[in-house]
Amino acid sequence: MSEAQAQVAAALDALGIAHDTYDHPPVFTAEDAAAHWGDIPGTQVKNLFLRNKKGDRHYLVILEIGKHADLKQLARVVQDGRLSFGSPERLMTHLGLTPGSVSPFGLLNDAAGVVRVILDDDLRSAERLIFHPNVNTSSVTVGFADLQRFLASRRNPVRFVRL
Repeated sequence: MSEAQAQVAAALDALGIAHDTYDHPPVFTAEDAAAHWGDIPGTQVKNLFLRNKKGDRHYLVILEIGKHADLKQLARVVQDGRLSFGSPERLMTHLGLTPGSVSPFGLLNDAAGVVRVILDDDLRSAERLIFHPNVNTSSVTVGFADLQRFLASRRNPVRFVRL
């Protein structure tokens, strides 16, 4: 188990959150991950790390893997300027992650709570969700209510929107 995986497991255990871990080959996109998630019980999601035009606000957008994120619409909903994908350097600076391993568990590395979390409202109906534990060689499942408990334990603002 990597240090990142151990950090995530310890955080979930400390909150009393039940979780299951599944190992797989490295994946770098949501589509790659989907190829290994077929037998894992849970809703497959993708996690997008975005920044506003000025680069002074960052967002973690979580939505079902099959959905398309309209960044123009999302910018209007969150009342921000144009949104684009954050660079690997920004991702490392703000969430301590590399491309392909983005997940809400990266918030463990955002002590200041500056990354804003945007959850697709449709995920509320998911029983379990599949995420990477801050590495792209395994996946972790947690219940939706448990994800909310994890997010509530962080300092990051969380908002539900319909994507």
